[in-house]
Amino acid sequence: MLERILWNKYLNTMKDNLKIGIVCYPTYGGSGVVATELGIAFAQKGHEVHFISYDQPFRLDLFSENIYYHEVNIPSYPLFEYPPYELNLTSKLVDVAIHEQLDILHVHYAIPHASAAVNAKQILLTHSINIPIVTTLHGTDITLLGQDKSFKPVIEYAINSSDAITTVSKNLKEVTLKNFSINKEIDYVPNFIDIKLYEKQFDKNLRISYAKDDEFILTHISNFRKVKRINDVIDIFNNVRKEHKCKLLMIGDGPERVAAEQMCRKYGISKDVKFLGKLKLIENILSFADVFILPSETESFGLVALEAMASKTAVISTNSGGLPEVNIDKKTGYLSDVGDIKKMSLDLSNLLSNNELLDSIKANAYHHAKSFDLPEILPIYEKIYFRLLNK
Repeated sequence: MLERILWNKYLNTMKDNLKIGIVCYPTYGGSGVVATELGIAFAQKGHEVHFISYDQPFRLDLFSENIYYHEVNIPSYPLFEYPPYELNLTSKLVDVAIHEQLDILHVHYAIPHASAAVNAKQILLTHSINIPIVTTLHGTDITLLGQDKSFKPVIEYAINSSDAITTVSKNLKEVTLKNFSINKEIDYVPNFIDIKLYEKQFDKNLRISYAKDDEFILTHISNFRKVKRINDVIDIFNNVRKEHKCKLLMIGDGPERVAAEQMCRKYGISKDVKFLGKLKLIENILSFADVFILPSETESFGLVALEAMASKTAVISTNSGGLPEVNIDKKTGYLSDVGDIKKMSLDLSNLLSNNELLDSIKANAYHHAKSFDLPEILPIYEKIYFRLLNK
């Protein structure tokens, strides 16, 4: 506590606020959400934040005087069969860094963002500009792309050429060090949520539009890719609904949605499963959800589980990747091995059978989520920034 007080006091003595460049994917997903929320929080503290991407970030729907967006144009040339996004991004980073006089670049994902930033840094050095690069690894760049040998040299080079490296979970840090030859210290900085967004009173009229008062509401939110094991969600729900009155709300979209919808028709449960597509304000749904189901094959962190917990929702998940760091077994929910539909169904059924237990798990989930609140995490990133700038 004393260390944090002293650090905050030190930050308050800094004369100038930083000019921060943030590079992220603008799409519906955990890394983009985290990067955008981080930038918005920095702007609210007085820093000047420049988002650099090929589209406006998903959560960036409110601009302030300290927030700027720079679009990376991707023109098509007859010379190139595929548009050279990394080259366009590199050029844009150089342009923004020079003309906006950026102090630091914070890039999310090793490729193409960190690799483009490293190239941009080399170009900037020819202009006598030395800009530090912070690379945050979110998972897919390590667990998926990192398994492709053709990408490994580039990922390794991008990570080692960064001035600071962070991972969103302890598990991801271990996997990174195991699979790559990293010659620098990796800082563990967990994902976060702004818990104030999830403390809203739920809309009773919205809830009754999805379920009756005596029905439980179960939810799943993802990009509906194979790794999320959407079929397991449907199987778990199909098992549990035989004993409990409940509805399942499926939020998101992706390649596995059609198969999931067909599965619901096959089981005859379509009237109890609502596919809502992509929603920006998922907290409105989570505010009245009872249990969140996340049977993923792997999750580097599980941000959406944390969002559910911040909404006082119990979590049924696998024990893969960084999920055990978020969902504490038998405290904030239940953990199971990947593919263990029987156990996940039993755990969920036991929760729905015991209101006192369910209320206790919900309260524990909310309390644990508070340790990942934005004000707890933001100073960690600021400390990394100033550490690099004061070398």
